[in-house]
Amino acid sequence: MKILVVGGAGYIGSVVCHEMLGAGHEVVVFDNLSHGHRQAIPAGAKLVEGEMGDPAALESLFTAHSFDAVFHFAALIEAGESMVHPTTFFINNTAYTLGLLDAVIRHGVRRFIFSSTAAVYGDPVRTPIDESHPLAPTNAYGESKLLVERALDWLHRIHGLRYACLRYFNAAGAMSRDIGEDHHPESHLIPLILQVAQGRRENIAVFGSDYPTEDGTCVRDYIHVSDLASAHRLALEALQRIEKITCNLGNGKGFSVKEVIEAARTVTGHAIPAVEKPRRPGDPPALIAASDLARKELGWEPRYTSLEEIIRGAWEWRLAHPGGFGES
Repeated sequence: MKILVVGGAGYIGSVVCHEMLGAGHEVVVFDNLSHGHRQAIPAGAKLVEGEMGDPAALESLFTAHSFDAVFHFAALIEAGESMVHPTTFFINNTAYTLGLLDAVIRHGVRRFIFSSTAAVYGDPVRTPIDESHPLAPTNAYGESKLLVERALDWLHRIHGLRYACLRYFNAAGAMSRDIGEDHHPESHLIPLILQVAQGRRENIAVFGSDYPTEDGTCVRDYIHVSDLASAHRLALEALQRIEKITCNLGNGKGFSVKEVIEAARTVTGHAIPAVEKPRRPGDPPALIAASDLARKELGWEPRYTSLEEIIRGAWEWRLAHPGGFGES
């Protein structure tokens, strides 16, 4: 198949490009490189630089290529920032995606795989969280993604668009020493901890140690980026036989902040000082996925379930690229 990967220069999108090329598909990346990296795009993929919010650029892209499927990763992802600049998130994540979907429908693309998020659930009323859990985002980021999920269902009903909404929990790890996580600024726990081990940060902040969890710190479900990529490949294959699917992608196992720090100390051999700070507003005690639906409908199974294995890959990437892409 010929596949368009919107946001294919980013962390997860670039790994999916590698996965899809490995499966024998032709890949075109559409990215403005504002948050992605040219170095992350595999050599076998064609890069088209452009803005998702530019209708003329989209029209030119879809006129020049006949796509069998579109994977969509281009989004702003910082939940805290979404509560400061909500309109920016609704414009980029929702309105621009609707413009992309308009091009998809007008040019007869039949399959759409959407990068969604566990943030659509909000504060969990039960864990593990399955897909029947109430949808009640607590930030504009989660709402911006949920609005797209709802639009996709209408486009399926009206136009027959086949789609998959894949709700990620905490993406982590590195595909290899060449392809890893490089955000600017960085806000994800594992890369921040590894910056301490590198000597680029004095300590790691632990926001709250009095949660109703085993050690008092927040618990999160970490899913390896390569496992996310394989789920996208399987979702594309599944859309040959099913019309739509919305499912969680997570390990189904939670790790506390203290456990992640201790695992990083073991992997890196560095002390990694931690400083306790007050809770952050809106941080639920635990977010753990129930991924039974993805296992059943996609035939998906996470391969990298060890926390130390996930951190080791991220650490090897950091050792090879101390300052991220462009610095080896």
